[in-house]
Amino acid sequence: MKSKKTANKLHMLWHFMRGSKRFFLIGVLSTIAVTLLELLSPQIMRATIDSVLGDKALPSAAAKLVEAIGGRDYLRAHLWWPALAVLAIAGLAAVFQYLSTVSNTRAAETLVKTMRDDLFGHMQHLPFSWHMKNQTGDMIQRCTSDVDTTNQFVSGQLVNVFHIVLLLVLSLAFMFSMNVRLALVAVVTFPVIILFSAVFQSRIGRLFAVCDENEGVLSTLAQENLTGVRVVRAFGREAYERDRFEKQNNKYTDAWIKLSLILAKFWATGDALSGLQIMLMVVLGSVLCVRGSLSSGELIAFISYNSMLVWPVRSLGRMISDMSKTGVSLERIYYIMSSPVETDTPDPLTPPLDGDIRFEHVSFSYGGAPVLRDVSFTIPGHTTFGILGGTGSGKTTLMVLLDRLYDLPPEQGRITIGGVPIENIKLDWLRSNIGMVLQEPFLFSRTIGENIGIAKKDLPRSELRRAARIACLEETVHDFAKGYDTVVGERGITLSGGQKQRVAIARMLTQKTPVMVFDDSLSAVDTETDAKIRARLREGLGDATVVLISHRITTLMHADRILVLDKGRVSQIGTHDELISVPGIYRDIYNLQLKNETEANE
Repeated sequence: MKSKKTANKLHMLWHFMRGSKRFFLIGVLSTIAVTLLELLSPQIMRATIDSVLGDKALPSAAAKLVEAIGGRDYLRAHLWWPALAVLAIAGLAAVFQYLSTVSNTRAAETLVKTMRDDLFGHMQHLPFSWHMKNQTGDMIQRCTSDVDTTNQFVSGQLVNVFHIVLLLVLSLAFMFSMNVRLALVAVVTFPVIILFSAVFQSRIGRLFAVCDENEGVLSTLAQENLTGVRVVRAFGREAYERDRFEKQNNKYTDAWIKLSLILAKFWATGDALSGLQIMLMVVLGSVLCVRGSLSSGELIAFISYNSMLVWPVRSLGRMISDMSKTGVSLERIYYIMSSPVETDTPDPLTPPLDGDIRFEHVSFSYGGAPVLRDVSFTIPGHTTFGILGGTGSGKTTLMVLLDRLYDLPPEQGRITIGGVPIENIKLDWLRSNIGMVLQEPFLFSRTIGENIGIAKKDLPRSELRRAARIACLEETVHDFAKGYDTVVGERGITLSGGQKQRVAIARMLTQKTPVMVFDDSLSAVDTETDAKIRARLREGLGDATVVLISHRITTLMHADRILVLDKGRVSQIGTHDELISVPGIYRDIYNLQLKNETEANE
């Protein structure tokens, strides 16, 4: 199972790389070219010291090249030729290094864009229940920090694998060809460093996971605090919220300090091992050179190759530690990408949705105690249907199920529109034909006009004004200096609760859907405005099927039928006159509200 999950994560990463593979390929090829050019310079210095300044024989290919230039005597008199060759190789290596850096950067940015686009697009189609179970701040952190961590490994480490492997193989080949004993000294510390890094890998991975999770919690706290700043200020909770944030920030900081201490030990020990290896190389090489077992040019070449190898070998250790961090980030990203999205049934239907809405023996829970218990009723098409009930009675849950924000489990009842089960209706079609106004509407940080017309492209100004007039919003908009071009704050924080509800009502009215749901959407407006909106709605809704959910009897009393819920069960159903004529919850609430209104008028 673990290997399959790892394979799935690698497949996901490969899919993310679909737009950047060609750039990574160019970067890899350029890196290989840089590596090969870097390996030439020590050989030129070796040949210059041993064969041009000294008398050691040149390889046949190099001898022909030297003769073509003018021979050894000519090179001894013109040492700028070897220097020019080294300079030319360095210049050419710089060109390929530039190409590698540009390609790798382009690949990295393309990879980041693709990952974020895919993550955002995938989350847009995840069920509402998934979003309710996962904290927003943590999901944002997965789409930002975890994406960056993965990108840094792929672009900064994975591409270097080719450079490191090629450098190791060819450098060691040159070193063993010159002196086996000295080459073994260089090699002997490599397994120690790699094994040492592997030991630290698991500890670093666990600590990084803790840091990542704590960062997600910190992001959630900041996001919640900034979003709910009005409530924080209203209740004087600044000090409490600051203490909460500081406590979590301290926890996050302590986790990173602990990780940093482990990393410090890891790098310090690795540096000590690398320094010991260099010291052994220089000391033993000098001894061999003095004894005549190694030429001066070979010693310089050995030191050059060893210098080239020190950092790549250290990079292998760093790569192993970064791999553990990347594994954690990939796991967190995979959690999102592997979460199943909402899907339609095979051959989904797009029937007209102006027919009767039927709830048949519907029961439902969010994972705990049942919210709805064997609820059955019918909303006739083209009528106004009211729903009344106390807090937690299941009023909103009925509409959540109707819109399929939560799917009704099998054998827990049936919901149909015009005789068609809603699970057989195409999701986009269902939701685009059911307009909903929630008790706490969400407004975007845009203008009032954009918020009203956000559900309909190219909305004519006349329709926008009509919807605003029906929602009793037009008078309010005229009080703003910029009218409909007034930008509201985040989540509409610059507007009052009643103004936000009226913007949401206007937004829904522009859709002209056959089914319109008002979920306690007039709770924040005064009774006078409530009455005005209801009167205008009766004129402007046409023949739509309207569902009114409210705690106010005055909002529901003109509905064709009214459903009364009590603890998730159907308590009463009938017209206003029928319900007030019999004892029950409806009449009790009616008498209470009527009494309160009478006392208020007095």
